Amino acid sequence: MRAEFRACLRRKDIASFRAASSLVPREVSQADHDLQAAEKSCNAGECKWATIQAYYAMFHATRALVYAEGYREKSHYCLSIALLELYVDTSKLSLAQVKDFDRAMLLREEADYRGNFSEAGARDVIDNAERFVAAAKRLLGY
Repeated sequence: MRAEFRACLRRKDIASFRAASSLVPREVSQADHDLQAAEKSCNAGECKWATIQAYYAMFHATRALVYAEGYREKSHYCLSIALLELYVDTSKLSLAQVKDFDRAMLLREEADYRGNFSEAGARDVIDNAERFVAAAKRLLGY
């Protein structure tokens, strides 16, 4: 087990959650909704919101994956660590896919907290989110 995952468990930023699997459909639906909203926002020239929405599409897809493994999160960082532990280390996802999630998280923070965003960044996050959500849905049987 990764030391970072153990630390997230110890801090209760990742925890076992008996009802987690029942929340998977809601998270998949939210991922789809946020991805569609990101496309519409980007097409309307709302690059800040598109970046944020595309990240949240990935966030909800990641949450669905983590829920499917019986865990819940209380930290975006630990959500990424859970992806590494539960999906990369088991060869279900590639490290590149987790790096795409981490990059989207960074771009979302830049857009949301610093007002630093661009159309190119928004389109990059949307493209990565499309692939990421599709991969998550395949793993989850959607």
